[in-house]
This record gives sequence, structure tokens and C-alpha cells, in this order.
Amino acid sequence: MKTENPGVQFVAITAENAGQRIDNFLRTQLKGVPKSMIYRIVRKGEVRVNKKRIKPEYKLEEGDEVRIPPVRVAERDEDAVSPKLAKVASLAEAILYEDESLLVMNKPSGTAVHGGSGLTFGVIEGLRALRPEARFLELVHRLDRDTSGILLVAKKRSALRSLHEQLREKGMQKDYLALVRGNWPSHLKVVQAPLLKNILQSGERVVRVSSEGKPSETRFKVEERFDVATLVKASPVTGRTHQIRVHTLHAGHPIAFDDRYGERDFDSQLASTGLTRLFLHAAALTFTHPGTGEVMRVEAPLDDGLKQCLQKLRQRKA
Repeated sequence: MKTENPGVQFVAITAENAGQRIDNFLRTQLKGVPKSMIYRIVRKGEVRVNKKRIKPEYKLEEGDEVRIPPVRVAERDEDAVSPKLAKVASLAEAILYEDESLLVMNKPSGTAVHGGSGLTFGVIEGLRALRPEARFLELVHRLDRDTSGILLVAKKRSALRSLHEQLREKGMQKDYLALVRGNWPSHLKVVQAPLLKNILQSGERVVRVSSEGKPSETRFKVEERFDVATLVKASPVTGRTHQIRVHTLHAGHPIAFDDRYGERDFDSQLASTGLTRLFLHAAALTFTHPGTGEVMRVEAPLDDGLKQCLQKLRQRKA
């Protein structure tokens, strides 16, 4: 029986990427890989959509499953070849739940979900190093590099398909905690603002609210108020890139220490709390287990830095 190379990725296309050419999509997925190499792997049939060969001009449709082969570019040093042992060990401690179908982890801030864009180490590479016997490990969804919290990984192709379907059908509930500037109004429970993604020449993704963008919706609930900030629960209904970060900015309440959409004056007001990272944390995930059919809710605790920030803000409030 033929098994897939463990470096192969399977990515489900959501509404966000529908209509995009496969070659442009691959350039965002395989950052740092030369365009000529991307065209070569497409022409050779190493990239498949729904298990079929495609041409570079193929336009993606919602629900497509894209097979992306492992691509090696010239490595500068040996550290790039084998992930750092310390990082792999820390990933082991971050696993919240695991069974034969899936694995749930509390991703640390500052760790990318996969290597690329000059990074040689990501969560998925680390997990494969940690579980060399696993024949299948694939990300179900993604988190921004600086966002911490719950990340779901499938250990079977059937589990990946089931969980991707739940994402498409909006059958998965994601709850984030974000510390935002100022006094978030209690009556502001939903932000609906279409989002347009731009990719800069550097490869960076920048998202803005635009009438030309894709429909996007986030639900909000106030959790706790402080003198200069509000802790909110943010539950995205759609799954656009940087959605919560841009929706909070659009509402006039950017997230603390957001280096792309934040506000430096607000960050400086939080300096005494010791916060140095984006205060956005994927705190809870509710989904149907692909094997048992049981509805599961997994929660991820805040890291020490975020906890300390809240404690300091509570002391200022007292």
C-alpha cells in the first residue's frame, strides 16, 4: 500500500481563497520558493487538486482539496534541516488532548504553524519530529505566528476531511480572548465588515476593510474592563486572514501589541504590565469528533505573560 510522504500538506480551500489561481495560491503557501520551482512542481503533477493534475492557471473553488508536496530550497545551515530539540520538547508539553484521530495543542506565541518565509521551524514540522512513527499529521486550520492557543491537527485523512467539512459548514465554534484599546461598547456584539487581502512584494499579507472584500463576521462579548483596555471574547463566524485583528481595528479598538494593525500609544500604556506580545489567544474550540461523533470542547489556558498582564491591570483597577 502506498503511503504519502510525511512532508505532504493537504489544504482545504475556503471561500477566502476561492477564485484565486493555483500558482498565486502556492506562492503564498510556499514563501521563499522561486516561482520557477512552483511552476515545475505543478507541471510535473506533484500538486494535485481533488487528486487530479491541474494547470498553473487553474482557479480554485471552495471545497477543493489541494495537495502540496514538500519543497526543499537551499538550506544555509544544519539547524534548518533538523528542528531544534528544545522547541520540539516544548511542543510535547503544549499538547492538550490526543487520540488516534486527532491532536489538539496550545500553540505558543511566536511559533509559526509551519516553516516557510525564511522560517525553518513550524509546529507541523516539530510535531512530525516528535511523532516520527505517525504516517499522517496535517493542520486542520491555522493561527497567525504571534497568536497563541488552540490548534487542531488531524492524524488521519478521514479526520481531516470531516474537520474541514465542519469548518466549511461553520460547524466549528472558535472563541478567542483579545485585549483591546479603550472601552469596548457593550452593545457592539457583532462586527460585519468585508475584508480584502493584499499581498505585498515582500510576501507579507495585509488585510483591510473594503467593499470589494469578502463578507466577514465576528461576534464579540465583553469579558472584563480595565482603565485603558477591555478584555473581549471574539468568535469569528467566517475565517478570513487576520479577521479579528482587522475587525477590532475597524471598530476603533485595536488589539494590544499588534505590530501590523495596532497603536503604539496604547501599547506604551501597557508597558508596566510586562506585555511584549500580541494579546490574541485562541481560548476554546468546540467541534464534533470525526471518529465518535461526540461534541468536544477543548480549552487552552493563557500563557504566563498574558496572565501577568491581566493581574497587573486588575491591580491598577483596584
